[in-house]
Amino acid sequence: MNTADSTGAAGRPGPAAEEPGAAEEPGAAEEPGAAEAPEAAGAPATAQDAPTATAPDAIPSPTPDTPATAQDAPGAAPEAPKDHTPKAPDAAPGAAPDTAPDAAASAELPPAQGAPRPARRWGRTVLLIAAAAVIGVSAGTAVGYRIQADRPPTPLPPLNQPGLAYPAAPLPKGEEPPPLTAAEDRRVKTDGDLRKLLAPAPKGVDARDGLGGLPVYAVTFESEARMFSALAEEEFRRVAIRAWKEGHRKTHVRLVQFHPGYTNAAADHAEGQRSYMTGDRHAGNDGAVLKGTAKGRYYVYDKPNRKPGYLPLYQARAVFHRGDIMTDIWIHDSKPIPASAIRTLAERQLERL
Repeated sequence: MNTADSTGAAGRPGPAAEEPGAAEEPGAAEEPGAAEAPEAAGAPATAQDAPTATAPDAIPSPTPDTPATAQDAPGAAPEAPKDHTPKAPDAAPGAAPDTAPDAAASAELPPAQGAPRPARRWGRTVLLIAAAAVIGVSAGTAVGYRIQADRPPTPLPPLNQPGLAYPAAPLPKGEEPPPLTAAEDRRVKTDGDLRKLLAPAPKGVDARDGLGGLPVYAVTFESEARMFSALAEEEFRRVAIRAWKEGHRKTHVRLVQFHPGYTNAAADHAEGQRSYMTGDRHAGNDGAVLKGTAKGRYYVYDKPNRKPGYLPLYQARAVFHRGDIMTDIWIHDSKPIPASAIRTLAERQLERL
């Protein structure tokens, strides 16, 4: 076939390339880049790429069973080289078209309105600042200690004690000062026999005295084990007891002594005994202040203790302390006890201390 019929001298497409119906042939427009490829590549059309005008009936018409291609269409341009125009991959049957923009286009687009921004990572910065602060404080402390250790010690001022207030040698015999009296030293009285400090019983009444340790006093409470432990912690020392009976009236006087310590155990024990006296199971009232004491009180129970088969039991009590001795006085009677009875006995015992 002569190529001069289809191309010109300058390489432009001839009349055969402009055959009517060449661009409308089915299947020719579906091939991407088929019409634009010859111009982009600059390659001249040949007689092999387009059929002659003298044989239009030689081109078979496409059928439904046979899809038309770019090579079967009359006047179709040759396929572009693969190294110039990349071919998009065929989509899978039934898959949605890929609408994601390419990387260059998406990078130039501004961020969408209302889209959340990524959170800034502050943890590492805060950790570095905290570590720097700790190191700075530690270094400053070490330097300060080092500077102080290198300095010479500051001498202390001399003691202002030119002489002792008492003689260095004992005084000769017969020149010693007299011992302190009981009024000047209270322990002169309390370090001896504690039973001598008990209030005397009425005349003509047989009284019983006793001196015991912690077990003797702990059994007088309802919670013996608990009181034993509490009194042992309070440095309990000893107890002196005197009891007598007049008809149906019984009287008990107890002097409870404690070892000296950093607290006044006698005052604490007396306060603990007074703390529950206002309850209904006990006196049921606040009592009255005992003159000559700071917090000492005496009580007369509002209600007697009644039990079937027994006479009613009326009670009165006085609680106070003096120094390291706590005083606890009880009166029990089958008849009402006047307040003067417990008050007078408490005042007598206070004078003895």
